[in-house]
Amino acid sequence: MNHESYPDELIRSVLKNSKTIAMVGVSANDARPSYFAFKYLLGRGFRMIGVNPGLAGQTLLGAPVYASLAEIPEPVDMVDIFRNSEAAAGIVDAALEMKPLPKVIWMQLSVRNDAAAAKAEAAGLTVIMDRCPKIEYGRLSGEIGWTGVNSRILSSKKPALLRGFQKFTIDRR
Repeated sequence: MNHESYPDELIRSVLKNSKTIAMVGVSANDARPSYFAFKYLLGRGFRMIGVNPGLAGQTLLGAPVYASLAEIPEPVDMVDIFRNSEAAAGIVDAALEMKPLPKVIWMQLSVRNDAAAAKAEAAGLTVIMDRCPKIEYGRLSGEIGWTGVNSRILSSKKPALLRGFQKFTIDRR
């Protein structure tokens, strides 16, 4: 797959069909991007599972946190890598040991490891690199455009009022 750009339909499909996301490298520090992305995706109805050895056994925003992917006791649709590019190879190896396999490996903004991506794709997984699912969800749902940022998505649909403010959705199943 060409990892220089991704069709909107691929990103939309991944986000619509992923229900459980394991975020490797999540932080409990609310000033960190991993915390904000975790909270945002949780608020959009995803089942979030944190992976951080320093927070293992705790909960983050009501979601469980484990020390490693191997400790997660349930199937995961997506492994979201919030670590550096070098660490991605080991995380992909750990993801390939999971039973059942996740469907998606998602590497966050500035995270790119072509060898790890090729290994995951050879095992049948979809790989997205150097993108943020929080940003992509906001862009594809129109939430970002609604706040004055050009998301390249036009829509006449109205946002739903949820918990005191309006949210758009990408119509997840």
